[in-house]
Amino acid sequence: MTHTSKGDTATVRAVGKLTEALEVVEEARGHLYAFHRLTGTADFALEEAIGMLRDAGYDDLAARLDTELLGRNVLPGRWTYQVVEDYEDTYYTVFHEFVDEARQFTPGQRHAYEAELKRTRRTRGHAGHEAEPRDVAGGENSRTATDRSVASSTSR
Repeated sequence: MTHTSKGDTATVRAVGKLTEALEVVEEARGHLYAFHRLTGTADFALEEAIGMLRDAGYDDLAARLDTELLGRNVLPGRWTYQVVEDYEDTYYTVFHEFVDEARQFTPGQRHAYEAELKRTRRTRGHAGHEAEPRDVAGGENSRTATDRSVASSTSR
């Protein structure tokens, strides 16, 4: 398919589904960052606990924790930052590149499916159903990136 000024319904739906999949990948990536931060926070708390155990006279347990658990890899050869980096380099970036390529068919609009849903589902002329931010009282100069990339006639 070649680049067109307006994606047909099948194209918009297909690219919309691909974008939906990317949104799930973005959420998964966020969970990896949460995993990274939580694991790091736990490691620092562990370090503090080791010191407290030493202070309380439990030197053997503190020494074992210090040697065997503090700073331990979460996967063979990897700390959490390396898991995040590997995910980004191996999967996330490639996925994003394919989505960027497919968006050329809609033409480059990031949420073409949602924009079409908004166009068909909103109630024209009713408050809270404005086509664009600039249609809201006081929002004359407000425009989103989507509004700028699509001619006003297609979103009204």
